[in-house]
Amino acid sequence: MTDYDAIRDLLPAMVPFVKTLGLEYLELDAERAVLRLRDEPSLHNHVGGPHAGAMFTLAESASGAVVIGSFEDLLTTVTPLAASATISYTRLAMGPVTAEAVLGRPAADVRAELDGTGETVQFPVQVTLRTEDGKVNAEMTISWALRPQR
Repeated sequence: MTDYDAIRDLLPAMVPFVKTLGLEYLELDAERAVLRLRDEPSLHNHVGGPHAGAMFTLAESASGAVVIGSFEDLLTTVTPLAASATISYTRLAMGPVTAEAVLGRPAADVRAELDGTGETVQFPVQVTLRTEDGKVNAEMTISWALRPQR
């Protein structure tokens, strides 16, 4: 059984930049991850909101968390890698921002393809970034790959 609390504690240690930004892991399970970027002046852009790079990192980190949460039992045989990402910033964010990431394909389908081919499998993760008022500020689609270790 996957220990999601342990993963939440371990990820900032494994990815030092997560700790640098002070990202908070609010929720994590096999279906979704929710992370929060605090409102800190050191993370602001020229108009006083979170810098686009900080928001990108928040979204990418949430996507990585749901990938780890979904495929933690495979990590001794595959390496998860972010392959590509697109992000659309739709409205200015002010204050703390959360990122909610969900797999764009059922984990069972990804596992079946990996088992069937033994090759690298790619799949999308959808991320929605919101401010505390619930309004969407950005959306990201990130393509993740599970690459078999050789």
